[in-house]
Amino acid sequence: MKRAASFFRAGCLVAVACLNANLASAQSFESGSDILPQGQQAQSMTMQPQGANGQQGANGQQAVDDTPRANWNSDQYGPIDPNQAQIDPNMLPPFGANLFSGGFRGVMADGLNPAYTIKPGDQINLRVWGGVEMQQVLTVDSQGNVFLPGIGPLNVQGTSNSELNKRVTSAIKSVYPENVQVYTNLQGVQPVGVFVTGYVKNPGRYSGTPSDSILYFLDQAGGIEQALGSYRQIVVKRNGRAIETVDLYDFLINGNMPHTQFRDGDTVVVEQRGPAVAVVGDVEKPFRYELAGEQLTGGDVTNLARLRAGVSHVLLRGSRPSGPIARYLTLNEFREANVEKGDEVLYSADQRAESIVVQVEGSYYGPSRYVLPRDAHLGEFLNAISVPKSMTSYKDISIRRESVKEQQKESLNESLDRLEQTYLGYPSRTAKEGEIQVRQAELIQKFVQKARQTQPTGRLVVARGDNIADVRLQDGDVITIPEISDSVLLSGEVTIPQAMVFTPGMSASDYIQQAGGFTPRADDDQVLVVHKNGAVVHAGDTKIRAGDEIMVLPAAPTSNIELASSITQILYQVAVATKVALDL
Repeated sequence: MKRAASFFRAGCLVAVACLNANLASAQSFESGSDILPQGQQAQSMTMQPQGANGQQGANGQQAVDDTPRANWNSDQYGPIDPNQAQIDPNMLPPFGANLFSGGFRGVMADGLNPAYTIKPGDQINLRVWGGVEMQQVLTVDSQGNVFLPGIGPLNVQGTSNSELNKRVTSAIKSVYPENVQVYTNLQGVQPVGVFVTGYVKNPGRYSGTPSDSILYFLDQAGGIEQALGSYRQIVVKRNGRAIETVDLYDFLINGNMPHTQFRDGDTVVVEQRGPAVAVVGDVEKPFRYELAGEQLTGGDVTNLARLRAGVSHVLLRGSRPSGPIARYLTLNEFREANVEKGDEVLYSADQRAESIVVQVEGSYYGPSRYVLPRDAHLGEFLNAISVPKSMTSYKDISIRRESVKEQQKESLNESLDRLEQTYLGYPSRTAKEGEIQVRQAELIQKFVQKARQTQPTGRLVVARGDNIADVRLQDGDVITIPEISDSVLLSGEVTIPQAMVFTPGMSASDYIQQAGGFTPRADDDQVLVVHKNGAVVHAGDTKIRAGDEIMVLPAAPTSNIELASSITQILYQVAVATKVALDL
C-alpha cells in the first residue's frame, strides 16, 4: 500500500509539472531544503522499564499497569461508563411522526369507487329506455335487495360498483329481452360510524363513508400517540374479530394503502408500539424505527433510513444475552448483521479520500485547481507550478484556509461576548452615572453588531523571512501567488484613502501625510501595515514594501480607559482577520 501511495503522489505531481512544462516565459519556484529548520524534526519517545500494577521499577522510575484494558480482537466492550450519554430510542420521534399533519380528515371519500361493494341503505339511480321506460331511485333494503318495478326484488348486496350495471341489466332483460337499454348509477352510500381506540390521542366514534381510508379515521382521532402507539400494528375489528392488520410503513415507504371497506360499528385499534431501534448519524433525520418482529437485518434498517451521500460505515451498539456489544462495520457488512430491539444504529461517512483538491489564484500558469495526494506539502506543490518570471512576488505567498476562517470567527465572537459581559449590566449608583452607562451600552451594542457582521478571510501566513513554511496542504486550500505591485494602499481613518505609487525609503507616516493626514477620529497609535503575504504588523515594527496596505484604525469613542482598550484590541483583531478597519 505504501508503494502504491508513493506512485500515486508521484503521478499527481508529475502531471502538474508536465502540464506547465512548456509554457513560455515561465519559472518554477525553488523551495530549498531550508524551508524548515533542521531542528524541527520528529523525535521518538523512549520508555523506561516498568513493573506491574503501577509500582516503581528497579531503577526508581514510576511504573504503570501495562496489562491490556481491552481485547482488541473482540467486538464487545467493557463495563458501561455511567457518565456516557446513551441515546434513548424513546426520545427520538417515531418514523412517520408527521404523517397526520397532511389533513386526511379534511377530505372524505364519496364511496363511489369501482371496488365499492353495495350494502343496505345505499341508493341506486335506475334509468331504462327503449321498449320500456323507467326512471327511479332504488334503496337497498335491510335484506340487500332492490325492487325493480314489473320485475321484482333483486339481491345486490356484496355486488361491486363496477358490476352493478351488468347485474341489473341482466335482470331487466330476462323480462324485456329486446330493444331495452339500462343505465345504473350509485347515487349515495350509507354513512358509517367507526370506533377508533388504542394508542391514539382522542379515542372515540367517528363518522365517514365505507370507502374512507384508515388514515381518515385515525386522523380524526388526533393521530397515533408518538410515545406509545404502533405504526405497524393497527387492527381493524368487526364483531369482535380481527379482519385486517395494517402496517403504515408500507404506505410511508411505498405508498401502498389497503382498501378496507368499513361497516357501521367497525373498530380500529392501534396497538402498543413494538420493539424499536434508534437510527442516528449521517441520515436525513434521526428516527425511531419500529420492528415488525424482534429483529431486523441491517439491510432492512438501511432500506428504511434515508442516508446522506458518502455513508460508508455503521456503528451498531446494543445489548445481547452475552453482554453489551459495539460493532463498527462497513455498510456492506452491516447489511448482513442482526439488529435487535433497543439497538442504536449510527451511520457515518467515514471513508477518507486519498486525495485533496487545492486552488491557485494570482500570478501563475496552468489550471486553477489541482488534485494532490492527501499528505502533499506546499513546497513540493509550488515547485511544480509555473509562474511569470518577472511578474510574481515569490515571498508573499499565502493560503486561504476554511478551518482558519472558522477559528478567526470563533475567536472574534468570544472577544465580543466578553466585551458585552464585562461592560453591560453594571448597576449605577447615581442618576448621572446611569446616563453614562446608558450611552456606553448603546455604543457597545452598535459596535458589537457591526463587528459580528464582519467575515474573516481565513488567511494563513506562511512566509518566514525569505523562505516559505513547508506546511501540509488541506482540502479546499486556496493558494495565493500575488503579482509584483508598484503601489501602496491607504485605508481607514485617513483624510483621502487612496492608492499611491511605492517610493523606497518612505515610512507609513510619510504616506499618510501625502494622503492628507489623519481624520479627527483616527487613533494615530494604531497604524497597521498589511503585507501582501497576509501578515499584519504595527507600522513602527516594519518597513513599507511595494503592495502593502497602510490601515489606520479609529479611536474608541469613549473616555472609559478600560472600555477603550477592549474596543481597540477587538478593532485590531478584526483588522487582522478581515483586512478591514471597522468604521465606528
